[in-house]
Amino acid sequence: MRRLLLGYDIGSSSVKATLLDADSGRVVASEGLPKVEMPIASPQKDWAEQDPEMWWKYIIETTHAVTKQGNVKSGELKAIGISYQMHGLVCVDKDGKVLRPSIIWCDSRAVAIGNNAFEVLGEDYCLPNLLNSPGNFTASKLKWVQENEPELYAKIHKIMLPGDYIAMKLSGEIKTSETGLSEGIFWDFKENGISNKLLNYYKIDSSLIAEVVPSFSLQGTVTTQAAGILGIDAGVPITYRAGDQPNNAFSLNVLEEGELATTAGTSGTVYGVSKNPVYDPQSRVNTFVHVNHSQKDPRYGVLLCINGTGILNSWVKRLIGGEAITYPQMNELASEISIGADGLSFIPFGNGVERIMQNKPVGAHMMGLNLLQHDRRHVLRAVQEGIVSSLKYGFDIMKDMGLNLNTVKAGKANMFLSPLFREAFVNMNQVSLELYDTDGSQGAARGAGIGAGIYADAKEAFAGLERLSVFEPEKEKVAAYAEVYGQWKAALSKVM
Repeated sequence: MRRLLLGYDIGSSSVKATLLDADSGRVVASEGLPKVEMPIASPQKDWAEQDPEMWWKYIIETTHAVTKQGNVKSGELKAIGISYQMHGLVCVDKDGKVLRPSIIWCDSRAVAIGNNAFEVLGEDYCLPNLLNSPGNFTASKLKWVQENEPELYAKIHKIMLPGDYIAMKLSGEIKTSETGLSEGIFWDFKENGISNKLLNYYKIDSSLIAEVVPSFSLQGTVTTQAAGILGIDAGVPITYRAGDQPNNAFSLNVLEEGELATTAGTSGTVYGVSKNPVYDPQSRVNTFVHVNHSQKDPRYGVLLCINGTGILNSWVKRLIGGEAITYPQMNELASEISIGADGLSFIPFGNGVERIMQNKPVGAHMMGLNLLQHDRRHVLRAVQEGIVSSLKYGFDIMKDMGLNLNTVKAGKANMFLSPLFREAFVNMNQVSLELYDTDGSQGAARGAGIGAGIYADAKEAFAGLERLSVFEPEKEKVAAYAEVYGQWKAALSKVM
């Protein structure tokens, strides 16, 4: 009988499920839904919400798809792992009913609340203890609900992150993790527990926080009701959960100090691992608990996030052609224009406020437009170069924090499918880029294997991970992309 692991990745664009053969490490079946991006509601400017029931709907559909593709038989499914979009707030009542749409990661409504908390609590507490400003994270979003929706707030039994909610739907149990609480800025690193000082300041009762479980552990089992809906066995253990960026790093086997992972999906990220609780004094990049963290052998994840990445590329796609043009065609058009897009620059900060801009509403801007010279090819190239420039801006902050940024790992997906994007990324940042055949749902499946004890350690879990290619900087292109970055920074200074 096969030993199969099921991994879920709950993004803001789609939900993906992957079945992994635990013994070979190979993918048995995989499905991502919907085929078009999931909607993000924006009832007011800078708001971003999703219905958690929509995530559950696609969990059901992707599970049916992969179990059918993989011809899964009773007894074969051994464990489930969950990766999820970070920083989201899900509020449920005592019956587990969702009380309001989830306030997701790119929602900016709580910026002022978090900034005020940072001022009152002081950087002498926030930076050494929280490793971050309270900022626009989950705790501050909950405070917004308390202040603006008091009747609804009074009904809250527990608050959760998106992955906690899906785990609840699977198991009937409400739990969270240390990594999750750290990403919500609920965690006091010095006290190694929930920050009572922050909760007291926000007047949040600690009873709203769910039971804390390790990332790799038995976190519940699939109920008979959920099993019937999903078409799988009851009693399958849930043995791993993590936010998408720590999980993406895990999926690339990035677990040790000095290792780096990157993504370029709806948002773009670089995630580095440190043994020390480092922080940026201005909280432009953020430090969380990594999945393999322990008090005896600590691991901290330092996250650079650019909200306006793949979402900008998809916006341009809709603008210039919609369904009539594909991403590969866009890449080909962009590559017809020389490095620098003939002076056209794109500032990509149009998907909520950006942490690297200290939560200032910079917005998205196209700079240097010449109506007699530039066409859609220039725009397409400037968009990709602008996204890479914003990542370079964050890279420099991480270097100043003492992180070693020489080799970066990524899954061959999203914008890393673009040869132009890869070229700009490698040469502008002067790094080696390793591409792997993996994604967040595969990582969640491997994590489930470790949590269930099927794998003794990460070395066993990643035996089947395949490196596809390596890209190195090219001397003549490094100089050219340095000019692009200088041009981009000059454009940025005009809108700051």
